[in-house]
Amino acid sequence: MRTLVLGGIRSGKSQWAEAALADTGQAPLRYLATGPAPADDPDWAARVAAHRLRRADRWSTVETADVATQLRAQPVATLVDDIGSWLTAAMDRSGAWTDGSVTADIDDLLDAVGGFTAPLAVVSPEVGLTVVPATAAGRRFADELGSLNQRLAAVCDRVVLVVAGQPVSVKEPV
Repeated sequence: MRTLVLGGIRSGKSQWAEAALADTGQAPLRYLATGPAPADDPDWAARVAAHRLRRADRWSTVETADVATQLRAQPVATLVDDIGSWLTAAMDRSGAWTDGSVTADIDDLLDAVGGFTAPLAVVSPEVGLTVVPATAAGRRFADELGSLNQRLAAVCDRVVLVVAGQPVSVKEPV
């Protein structure tokens, strides 16, 4: 089962996804962390540390921006956290903040997610519940992430929106 887990900042989406994947009874469990923990940002480092501490020892963590390759390499129960950080890195690499394109990166990710055969939870920020960003780069990111979330929802079996730590079913398997 492929599950897209959406939610706002600090909504509990990552914690819910971790618990849902752990409840599958699969072992081992793999956590693909898409964003680095920069040494010069103590607040971000504390958030990353809190995520690591709440996961049991049966989780292995891989810090990578190349999610598609990791998904294709090993079909074990996997949590990808999060697509917003992944998209930021992809936009940085391709110059998509101005005129570059992330189409190839997105298509590759969607192909890997759609073909993944083990339990999968993909965590992503929901951008459709906020104000329109004031900057061109911010609007571009929101547009790209909103479109990507829609495409991920189409290839996932299940979509859950987490609000205040509570899951709201958006799409269930047929």
